[in-house]
Amino acid sequence: MGAAQGETLCTALPWRSFRWHKGQRHYSGYYWCARTGRHVVYESRLELARLILADFDPRTRGIAAQPFLVEATLGAKLRRHVPDFLLLGEDQLITVVNVKPADRLTDPKVAEGLEWSGRLFEERGWASEIWSGLDEVTMSNLRFLAGYRRSAVVDHQLVVRVSNEARSGESIEDVERRVALGDDRASIRPAILHLLWTGRLRADLTGPIGPGTLLERAS
Repeated sequence: MGAAQGETLCTALPWRSFRWHKGQRHYSGYYWCARTGRHVVYESRLELARLILADFDPRTRGIAAQPFLVEATLGAKLRRHVPDFLLLGEDQLITVVNVKPADRLTDPKVAEGLEWSGRLFEERGWASEIWSGLDEVTMSNLRFLAGYRRSAVVDHQLVVRVSNEARSGESIEDVERRVALGDDRASIRPAILHLLWTGRLRADLTGPIGPGTLLERAS
């Protein structure tokens, strides 16, 4: 029942209509999610960053933007809240995500709205998350790797070759030099970056990605 509910919620249309106009304050758009094969809408750069992180996570099975409206009467006041995202994990765990800049969390109205809505979600057995961003270097690396998330933009044969031949402890440059054979070494790097995105290769993303970045094979 929980799995069916999560999958149904992930097909929900956004509760609000999204509009774009010249001079708008928000940065809105559509992000194509490689994990789900669907577009997901976002309303800010911070929301886009959380989408990229969810897409990078191999446990992600579904994503919905602004999936529903919740209402509650607290005291004599009607409260309304639309969460930013709903994520479905491989364990069928539903996580409701609210994306807020850290400086807005000190606003009493914002804090109150997140507190009561989060409590409602947790009472249903769902996880509730308030997300304000990652460190800039890691996030910059994820944005960069996201450019290689589509299998259509890389050579499938090279991906298979690199996946089979890359060794733990080698740098990106080492793999390029050893695996290239008759191919241009530059053609190998997109395959390596695609494998890093998919998790078949791993690297420390807390430092800038470059030729010297050390790789590990996924266990």
